[in-house]
Amino acid sequence: MKDYYNILEVDRGASPDELKKAYRKMALKYHPDRNSGDKEAEEKFKEVNEAYSCLSDANKRAHYDRFGTMAGMNGVGGGGGAADFGFGAFTDIFDDFLGDIFGGGGGQRKQRARRGQDQRYDLEITLLEAAFGTEKKITIPRMESCDKCRGSGSASGHPPQTCSQCNGNGQVRFQQGFFAVSRTCGKCGGAGVTVTDPCGECGGSGRTKKMRNLNVKVPAGIDANTRLKMTSEGESGERGAPPGDLYIFINVIEHPFFKRHERDIYCEIPISYPTAVLGGEIEVPTLKGVSKLKIPHSTQSGEQFKLRGEGVQRVGGGARGDQIVRVYIDIPKKITPRQRELLEEYAHISGDDVQKTFKEKLKEMFTG
Repeated sequence: MKDYYNILEVDRGASPDELKKAYRKMALKYHPDRNSGDKEAEEKFKEVNEAYSCLSDANKRAHYDRFGTMAGMNGVGGGGGAADFGFGAFTDIFDDFLGDIFGGGGGQRKQRARRGQDQRYDLEITLLEAAFGTEKKITIPRMESCDKCRGSGSASGHPPQTCSQCNGNGQVRFQQGFFAVSRTCGKCGGAGVTVTDPCGECGGSGRTKKMRNLNVKVPAGIDANTRLKMTSEGESGERGAPPGDLYIFINVIEHPFFKRHERDIYCEIPISYPTAVLGGEIEVPTLKGVSKLKIPHSTQSGEQFKLRGEGVQRVGGGARGDQIVRVYIDIPKKITPRQRELLEEYAHISGDDVQKTFKEKLKEMFTG
């Protein structure tokens, strides 16, 4: 004697909907296709089918609730397997979860016209265009509704006929006992309809390839490897189905002077030795033009300075990033006799303090 309620993990007062929900859950869990070679799962699957076959039938359930067994019910002995009860009680459940096992929806559901394919376009822009935004004109090839047949695929203009083999479902179902498999209809190719007099322009597909000009608005602040979506600008769908989308992938051309990291802009500027020692003011190129930058005295080569607000704004607005300026001392390759004389005088006066200081630091490092 088996406890069918315990097998389905429901209360004895469970409603038909609760039984159905519990059965679907358990059948999916122990289905042989999900537990290949697992004998225990196979036995559990049979028990689940047996339990639901009994409890889903009002008369059988009443008999079971009264006697605790199916013995004496229509001449069937108690404790029988699923085959003893037949599959009629739960074929509707099988249609529900067939798709979870084999993929797609269970049962014979009417095939919908396919949505148009999405498309991709790689767009190159400059750093300045990325920083301040731009509008680009592009030309893309795509499948669009045929003008001659207006997308019907029929030369006469009559709409396509329902496929006689699959009755418009787009799939043909084969069932052998408990198992059922759906396959794409060979006659209509899954479309669910057939065209008896194909359009000479599109060959009955209802679509032709065309070149389409589009304007792409690139927002200010966009960065490389960003994707823009143009809704419904992909290929047309079949027989009036929605079109796909167009995805614009942004590639920013490397700038010879500026480097970008998130919203900040980086650059390197040379300064003269006197400016580094004495300080001064220099001009720095920015995305918007030229800005002044004060260099303090005793500036070392490689030091960085910040120009606030001279970077890139966040997409959609907001504060701009900064421009980071790295300075390096420019050593001239040629000097005049007078410059040499002054440098030699400086070296004599300073007594080569740089090397002296460096040697003292080395000595401290190695001797402690």
